[in-house]
Amino acid sequence: ARASSTARKPVARSRSPRTRVSLPRRTMVVLAASVVTKGGKALVSRQFVPMTRIRIEGLLAAFPKLVGTGKQHTYVETENVRYVYQPLEQGTMFLLLVTNKQSNILEDLDILRLLSKVLPEYTQQQTDEEGISRHAFDLIFAFDEVISLGHKENVTMSQVKTFTEMESHEEKLHKMIIQSKINDTKDVMKRKAMEIDKFKIDRHGGGRGGGGMGMGG
Repeated sequence: ARASSTARKPVARSRSPRTRVSLPRRTMVVLAASVVTKGGKALVSRQFVPMTRIRIEGLLAAFPKLVGTGKQHTYVETENVRYVYQPLEQGTMFLLLVTNKQSNILEDLDILRLLSKVLPEYTQQQTDEEGISRHAFDLIFAFDEVISLGHKENVTMSQVKTFTEMESHEEKLHKMIIQSKINDTKDVMKRKAMEIDKFKIDRHGGGRGGGGMGMGG
């Protein structure tokens, strides 16, 4: 199921992504990939492990308080999690990974670099707050191709585009099939209604004809 609204509320999705490769069980995981404002408001967030909305919103809201101004670091840690981030739009927003502290920081940075390419590609180059919010679901689907069950997929930007286009095509085809069934049902109902109307007209016309002949006799 594809989740939440893109209206100025956090957009989250918890559907398990399509997995193409069986991955070994590891404890190093990405908990969430998000785009947040400098005030900690989530514009889009994809969770990859079971997590309550209150918890993820709390983690994202806490992040800006941990980032010092002017620092060049790409990550910051708390007692429980690590934030790997990249400033966007002159620091008005952040592309953010929330990971556990056992995650591979180099792999996390690779993920961040790929997601930074995803943003302009799936927002039609509009990487401000309005563009992120408008294309939130497209971004979530692309995030799913980069990260599976909390781990990085071995994909390139070109493959991400191919996979999302395939899913988009499958979804359109599914909708077309459903619409075709709806149209078929409407056609059947229309034919039935016409048959009923014709039956009523024939019955009514036959009754009037019989009455006229009786009076004529």
